[in-house]
Amino acid sequence: MARRSLMTDPDIPFYVFAAVIGAAAMHAGWNAILKIRIHPFLAANLVAFFAGLIALPALVWFGFPARASWPYLAGSITVHIFYYWTLTEAYRHADMGQVYPIARGTAPLLTAFFSVLVLKEPIGLIAACGIAVLGAGIVYMAKAGGNKLADMNPAGVRYALLTAVIISAYTVFDGLGARAAGDAHAYIAAYFVIDAVSVLAMSLLRFGARDVWASFRHSAAGFAGGAMSLGAYWISIWAMTIAPIGIVAALRETSVLFAVGISTLILKERLSLARVLSCLLILGGIVLIRL
Repeated sequence: MARRSLMTDPDIPFYVFAAVIGAAAMHAGWNAILKIRIHPFLAANLVAFFAGLIALPALVWFGFPARASWPYLAGSITVHIFYYWTLTEAYRHADMGQVYPIARGTAPLLTAFFSVLVLKEPIGLIAACGIAVLGAGIVYMAKAGGNKLADMNPAGVRYALLTAVIISAYTVFDGLGARAAGDAHAYIAAYFVIDAVSVLAMSLLRFGARDVWASFRHSAAGFAGGAMSLGAYWISIWAMTIAPIGIVAALRETSVLFAVGISTLILKERLSLARVLSCLLILGGIVLIRL
């Protein structure tokens, strides 16, 4: 029934809409964890490790997904390794309030184009207008409201844009993989457990056992981030088995507003008028895509 409505009705049920909004808030929350006082990649490893640990009982309960989903799962795990690298490098060079709107705002633009051109999922005129508005918000953010580009770290912007491309890639992998899995919950649980192992291996190779072990003094923050990461992505991938991938991906990016709030109120990053206007444009585009 869900698959049939997915192909014939591009709308999204209200309960799915509300769930993805909640996922957006959790996503912004775990990204804030990456700004704790250790190397961002080690922070990302903590988040991935605890997310995998929490997901392990679910994998035992649901079992592995159908074999048809395994190529998508492998592709997603591979792409996610690059995602952790580009995202953490972006946070090393720029503020969360800068990186997050660019990375998360550009991703649905790319995903929407892929959904139309490759997946043949429908996007109407209003959604196309939303894509244009979203793109305008990204350009405005990139130019910092008309200020000199020196006000933004160029390396941070480049890594944020590269992160957006990777987000679009793994969103498509996981959306299709969850549909092919037979049970979306089995797919998601398997993803988080395997991802935890792969990111831990990358951290050990890059930093060594001593630094990785030392990072676990921040286990409380890592557990909180892992729980939010697990909840946010679990909801999003489940939603993609009910509604079109492009719509869910766009709606998920309302997290930019939660990220701006976190970066301003908790991380004490500067909130400029340009940043506010850029996020409003991005949000306006996302709302139009939703409509």
